[in-house]
Amino acid sequence: MATNSIKQRPLSSQTSADPTADTGLKLTSLEPHPAGAVRHGVVRETLQVLLISLYFFISAVSVHGAQFIGSPLYFINKDWYYAYMAMTKQSFGILVTSMTYWWSPTLIRISGDASVRGQLRKGADGRFESTFPSRMILVANHQIYTDWLYLWWAAYSNAPHTMHGHVYIILKESLKYIPVIGPAMVFYGFIFMSRKWGNDEPRLRYRLQKLNSRHSHPMSGDSIQSRAGKPSLDPMWLMIFPEGTNLSENGRKGSAKWAEKSDQPDLRHALLPRSTGLQFCLQELKPSVDWVYDCTIAYEGIATGQFGQDIFTLRSTYFQGRPPKSVNMYWRRFWVGDIPVGDKNAFDKWLLERWREKDELLEQYVQTGRFPADDGSDRLTTNGNGAAGKGVAAAGAGYIETEVRPRQPLEFLQIFSPVAATVLLINVIWKLWAIFGRANMGAAAAV
Repeated sequence: MATNSIKQRPLSSQTSADPTADTGLKLTSLEPHPAGAVRHGVVRETLQVLLISLYFFISAVSVHGAQFIGSPLYFINKDWYYAYMAMTKQSFGILVTSMTYWWSPTLIRISGDASVRGQLRKGADGRFESTFPSRMILVANHQIYTDWLYLWWAAYSNAPHTMHGHVYIILKESLKYIPVIGPAMVFYGFIFMSRKWGNDEPRLRYRLQKLNSRHSHPMSGDSIQSRAGKPSLDPMWLMIFPEGTNLSENGRKGSAKWAEKSDQPDLRHALLPRSTGLQFCLQELKPSVDWVYDCTIAYEGIATGQFGQDIFTLRSTYFQGRPPKSVNMYWRRFWVGDIPVGDKNAFDKWLLERWREKDELLEQYVQTGRFPADDGSDRLTTNGNGAAGKGVAAAGAGYIETEVRPRQPLEFLQIFSPVAATVLLINVIWKLWAIFGRANMGAAAAV
């Protein structure tokens, strides 16, 4: 196996080959759905479609409207502009969290290895909480389009500082042109890639330089420095899917084709990763980011050779009441200083080794229905230099079983507050204008 000269896997292309040749399995209408029978009749499903569509549309328009309302801040005070946009990004995080809680409830099972010991816990209210850093690069395998939703929820669940207002995602450029959603993502500072490195490199460099810049505002990274008026780095979870696309029939064929071409075995439950973008991000952000966090995601009910996107569709998950019976997340982290970001071949090998480990984790999940879980403990020293001293015990969380749930029942109202406040203000100004206008007209007529 030629691992010393691993090359970047190219983007998979459409092929006209027999769709069953490589994967074999595809859920048909005659096979039972892994989430069970349809839970809603035609009337209920129709109402569900209308209600979800209405809520999402009104919420998305409200979020985008709030972005436009705050956009003049860019020309007045950029620090306050970035803080305001982070607030609107929080609103979108609340939107996807509330939608999942109301219409697609499912069990979330979380575990991790010893590297995240003490950073995963279940709160007193049953909600998941993590204590991940405020700046990191987050990589994950890409099973279904909803992967980003659950990762955004993980950012929402971080404590003591929530991170759902500081998520940045690297996406394919075509998504930028989706009405309402596309322009909103541009406001959020998401990074769009054409998958032509000559075009993408300067664009990516520019966006990463912005993520390395310092600001002084209430939502910047160091609140003490911000209150003192000193600039600090903004919080940032940069989300990257190194596979480049979600696991699908075409993606599977493209990965197998590249494995054959580069003389290496293909993966069973994931796609061979592409390294160029991630390596560039690490090189640019290394001075300000200490950790790469890795999340392996698996959905209950997807058999080997099947693809989640064909089973847990939008209709199945949200409209028919058939979400996955469980969504499983396995966390680990890697110190950036230990990653060979300066050597192309060494980095390719490092990333491939992480993805083969991920493939083994997914194989274990397929065989047992669970990822491994850390339930050990160790001692963490209280002093910052790592010298021996009185420590605090850090225990592995084992398995955390929870659900996607908002903190407060009425938290979703935050989505509409900027637009509602603006409408009320305009209404007051209009009425005052009308009152004083009539008074002035009356005074002029009296004269």
